[in-house]
Amino acid sequence: HQLTNAFDVHIGAEGLALRGTFVINPDGIIKTAEIHSNEIARDVSETVRKLKAAQYTAANPGEVCPAKWKEGAKTIAPSLDLVGKI
Repeated sequence: HQLTNAFDVHIGAEGLALRGTFVINPDGIIKTAEIHSNEIARDVSETVRKLKAAQYTAANPGEVCPAKWKEGAKTIAPSLDLVGKI
């Protein structure tokens, strides 16, 4: 899979570069954003999981990828009953 919608962005703060990762859809809408201070590492596999979830939900309107969803796993339909449970 190509990761064409994932961008690493460096943000300068007081002469230091903070690390950030953004997933942006083809319409330019940010789907996920994370900024980490230098002492906290990023997890590339989690970034890929979020990117695949964003791609899946874009292709399958009305479906939601729950926490820890992996490609090929079952999705859920959004519902007020799920608030605070997933």
